[in-house]
Amino acid sequence: MQRIRLRYTKRGRLRFTSHRDFQRAFERALRRAEVPMAYSAGFTPHPKVSYANAAPTGTGSEAEYLEIALTAPRDPATLRELLDASLPDGLDVIDAVEARTSGLADRLTASVWELRLDGVEPADAERAVAAFLAADAVEVQRRTKNGLRSFDARAAVAGLETVPAAGDRPADGPCAILRLVVRHVTPAVRPDDVLSGLRAVADLAPPVPAAVTRLAQGLFDEESGTVTDPLAPDREAVTAAPPKAAGPAVATAPEGAGSA
Repeated sequence: MQRIRLRYTKRGRLRFTSHRDFQRAFERALRRAEVPMAYSAGFTPHPKVSYANAAPTGTGSEAEYLEIALTAPRDPATLRELLDASLPDGLDVIDAVEARTSGLADRLTASVWELRLDGVEPADAERAVAAFLAADAVEVQRRTKNGLRSFDARAAVAGLETVPAAGDRPADGPCAILRLVVRHVTPAVRPDDVLSGLRAVADLAPPVPAAVTRLAQGLFDEESGTVTDPLAPDREAVTAAPPKAAGPAVATAPEGAGSA
């Protein structure tokens, strides 16, 4: 069994698709692309697809990850092209690599988010960011299925700063752009929790909902404060693998298929 890890996006209007909607769209894409999927056992077999830390509905993302299991080997680059062509624009498969290591989900320990605050002056955003970072704790509340829950939104934030707005975006009014690095902790701290924290410590309240996009997710490097590419170890393992020796043609499984 071969395992392929994919990176995909949620862009534009497709950011409003739920995780269940994406699952349905992706399974249809697998059928259209005639991918030789492995299936689970039982009365209702389903494709072996493992999703990792999906972004909340309504947020865009440039860094969503999943893993699929195949019954026959396929070239990751070719598979990426076939699946990308079978998905609607906005759900784009932008990277694929054969899984040569274990623990993809364990390498998703932090995310980088961009928060676009239309109607907010950058100077006001800078003051709010400074107040948030200076606080020892920032308690926020979120309604869950078990009721209203309070937790500290500050401890999970590894980085928060204002960045210049892109020059190619129309400027119809003031706009502040925040860059947020947040660790994946329990309970999970989401971008809207940080916005609630900014409102609590500095009364920062954007007049319209923030446009939120995940730019990256992966292993958090404590020294540099950056988030690393979670697929890099698999690429390095492929590069470091010795070339296969030529030999007589025998009916054996492809060497390395499904290895971790």
